[in-house]
Amino acid sequence: MADISKYLKDVQRYDAKANEKAVETIVKYLGIALRSRDASLVSCSDDSELDRVRKGFCVKKLGLDADAAAAAVKKTCETMKGDRNKNRVTFYYLVAQASGTMDKLI
Repeated sequence: MADISKYLKDVQRYDAKANEKAVETIVKYLGIALRSRDASLVSCSDDSELDRVRKGFCVKKLGLDADAAAAAVKKTCETMKGDRNKNRVTFYYLVAQASGTMDKLI
């Protein structure tokens, strides 16, 4: 399994008391995608990528409806707007936090 410490450290930039179990669940969910630099990042300017996040992670993993998924992704893009490279694990963690679905990860 991937070493989650680097992902946890990045999440902690936004949530000092980040839930380690939630980070671990996201890392497991993303699996092999984290091996590729491009796939390990999220681009808020790429609508097709954000659509995949909404349909894949938000709807399938978190059980959100389309409107809630869109709102959570939009809020997370705003939260992370200062980051040129948005780490996918951190992005997904913040989406779960923004949508109030963190319990589905722990």
